[in-house]
Amino acid sequence: MTSVEPTTLSRAAEFRSKLQSKIVVADGAMGTMLYAKGIFINRCFDELNLSAPQIVKEVHQEYVRAGAEVLETNTFGGNRIRLSAFGFGEKLRAINQAGVRLAREAAGERAFVAGAIGPLGAPIEPLGPISFAEARTTFKEQADALVEAGIDLLVLETFYDLSELREAIFAAREAAGPEMIIVAQVTVEDDGNLRDGTSTETFTRSLNEWPVDVIGVNCSAGPKAILDTLEKMVALTAKPLSAMPNAGLPAKVEGRNIYLCSPEYMAQYARRYLQAGVRVIGGCCGTTPEHIKTICSEVRSLQPVQQRTVTVEAAEDPKSQVKRLPKISIEQKSALGKSLASGKFVAFVEILPPRGIDASKEIAGAKLCKEHGIDCINVPDGPRASARLSAQVTCQLIQQHAGIEAVLHFCCRDRNILSMQSELLGAHATGVRNLICITGDPPRMGSYPDATAVFDVDSIGLTNIVNQLNQGLDIGGNPTGSQTALLIGVGANPGAPNMEEELRRFAWKIEAGAEYVVTQPVFDLDLLEIYLKKTEQYKIPFVAGIWPLTSYRNAEFMVNELRVPVPEEYMNRMRRADSADKARAEGILIAREMAQRVRPMLQGVQLSAPFGRYEMAVQVAEALGER
Repeated sequence: MTSVEPTTLSRAAEFRSKLQSKIVVADGAMGTMLYAKGIFINRCFDELNLSAPQIVKEVHQEYVRAGAEVLETNTFGGNRIRLSAFGFGEKLRAINQAGVRLAREAAGERAFVAGAIGPLGAPIEPLGPISFAEARTTFKEQADALVEAGIDLLVLETFYDLSELREAIFAAREAAGPEMIIVAQVTVEDDGNLRDGTSTETFTRSLNEWPVDVIGVNCSAGPKAILDTLEKMVALTAKPLSAMPNAGLPAKVEGRNIYLCSPEYMAQYARRYLQAGVRVIGGCCGTTPEHIKTICSEVRSLQPVQQRTVTVEAAEDPKSQVKRLPKISIEQKSALGKSLASGKFVAFVEILPPRGIDASKEIAGAKLCKEHGIDCINVPDGPRASARLSAQVTCQLIQQHAGIEAVLHFCCRDRNILSMQSELLGAHATGVRNLICITGDPPRMGSYPDATAVFDVDSIGLTNIVNQLNQGLDIGGNPTGSQTALLIGVGANPGAPNMEEELRRFAWKIEAGAEYVVTQPVFDLDLLEIYLKKTEQYKIPFVAGIWPLTSYRNAEFMVNELRVPVPEEYMNRMRRADSADKARAEGILIAREMAQRVRPMLQGVQLSAPFGRYEMAVQVAEALGER
């Protein structure tokens, strides 16, 4: 008769068993505590696992003394993308494994160690350049390091993009295997939706289907918003729920961000969370060991909540009722759309918004262009990161007072994804139907280098947003009740230093819904021909940017500051012009030659009017003859 060796539960199995029998209290904020200990906010907090391990360990120890049964590793930003922004990408494995070691040393046998994984810190498709596959690989790299170091469970937290969380979940499950507990948490707005509008019902159903054990909400606007969301989630899933709220929203007091929810207030909400069915409770930004201590006291005074029975299939999935509206055809969107659809060669002239409120010069320039057969006026949005009259308002004034259609540059720099949708809806409602979706110049290039930039998404993500609105949906996939008819243009750079990256992004723009393309200023037409050859499979109208040079210095600026290749032949011609008038005349001649050469290649030109000299653009357009 063979004997069977007694087995000892692994820490992962032990945690799973404990979760079934009682409420588990996790720790609170790590960043808040490190900041309170004098660590500057601009430091890479994850790297402190290597350079200041004692401080990190002290924070863990304070939470253990407060009663926390789960310690999250100091690895929230420990993925390669976030670490590389600080120059620590190659230390990823060391940083994550040091984070596990420090938490383990503090926990001993009194607490479980949870490997913390946060978002990548950069948008993924369809709103950004990182593909789903790249995102999953990046999450897997961090999860592998944490699992190898001996964590007891994984916590994926503060996700506001459901697609990104999906990639993190599947990467984590692949790394952790089937036994380990994985907690997946989103962060919500006041209404319980994700930042892109994805509803509580939608993300709960997705998390219910994906291979995670505990689902919940963390961070967000404070305890109340999380409670309201959990009360909706509880009817849609039988999985255990978790809650790790901020200590309210921060208020600036004497130059410091202070979270104002007291430990007693947080404990009151802890009781309400438990009554709603939460099984794992802790804290996020602003919570301290004192908050966790009072939450532990509250938990001890309550009996474990009876296990809920939920029939998930019984509720109707609101997403199943959502239908995309058929997109309006290009020719029906605008006069420009009709011209492009018919194959007509078009000409734009670029007119910058005024620096003040008087747009009379710009309107007069637009009228001049109309008189000479120009099809559209192209209006940049905060060019070179400068403060000017709203580009959208400038478009409206030009259309109203000059009687010529406008093309609105719409950039990502100054708007979050909520205001983007609002302004796009407003553009359509006021009759501005033609767009060029661009990322935008960073503020450091302009007159206000200390101004902040938003960049929630780049031009690819913006194109996706417009494409959604054109089908009657917001970016969360929720119906708007009506649809826009915005003509979607995007940018291209035939002279890009990294052509492989440029072509990859171009393909993404087409996939996102681009309907025509406008290039950056191009002087080397051989490069343009090569670019057109490399993108010919997309069958999309191209408009070439042509800039009449005004001087040799202007040509040098193009080459050295804007990184636009200018052939040596053109540089020499501008160098030989020995007066301002001759230089401008030579610049116009060069631009006319380029316009004539590109006409058989593509479907239009965008002509710049240097320094508001609209007549220069008109003279170049004349070289195109009858269109």
